[in-house]
Amino acid sequence: MKIVIIGATSGIGKALFKRYANEKNRIGIIGRRKHLLDELRKQYPKNTITATADITNLEETMQAIDVLLKELGHFDLAIICSGTGEINATLDFLVERPTIYTNVVGWTFVIDTLYHIFEQQGYGHLVAITSAGGLRGEPMAPAYSATKAYQINYMEALRKKAYKSGCRITITDIRPGLVDTAMAKGEGLFWVMPVEKVASQITSAICRKKSKAYVTKRWHLLAVINRNLPFTLYKRM
Repeated sequence: MKIVIIGATSGIGKALFKRYANEKNRIGIIGRRKHLLDELRKQYPKNTITATADITNLEETMQAIDVLLKELGHFDLAIICSGTGEINATLDFLVERPTIYTNVVGWTFVIDTLYHIFEQQGYGHLVAITSAGGLRGEPMAPAYSATKAYQINYMEALRKKAYKSGCRITITDIRPGLVDTAMAKGEGLFWVMPVEKVASQITSAICRKKSKAYVTKRWHLLAVINRNLPFTLYKRM
């Protein structure tokens, strides 16, 4: 396959890159830290292409996607892993703003751009790493939970759009729980999962072309409980 991974220099994106690179796919990777991209390319030089971009810089991101598309010729699979979020119980807008710019503005630009590419190709598989944290509002990280809710609903909208248009575009929404990466912040975190186990279950969900998947699987049960818990109880948690 010809794959593009956006946000491949750390965490889930890096783990997914290594899994797909080991399968001898041709992979284009985008990240904002060039030295980390270069390190990944050195590990698999024959089948890795890199392009540097911060998704909050829309022009830079468009140029990076164009570079990879011209080099690969087409994309079979696109995975968007870029995201950010901070603990911000004091509602400091300067803390919230980067999360909104990354998880909403930049993320939407990337998603729309890749969807249009797949429309022009007539096929493709679009995957986004959202979060189980987008199911309810979280006062310790309000922008993170709100922006992830936005992503979940956007992916559902695209899934419906692809279905109604009849085009061969698969939309997969991956909703991790807490994963042992730099994104996991806070005290006494519950059910923090190893990133390699998470990546394994993500690749399995992608292979099966699932519309959405919670990873690891135990988070599906927690998500069902969390989503259906009355606010009179949820507010006390």
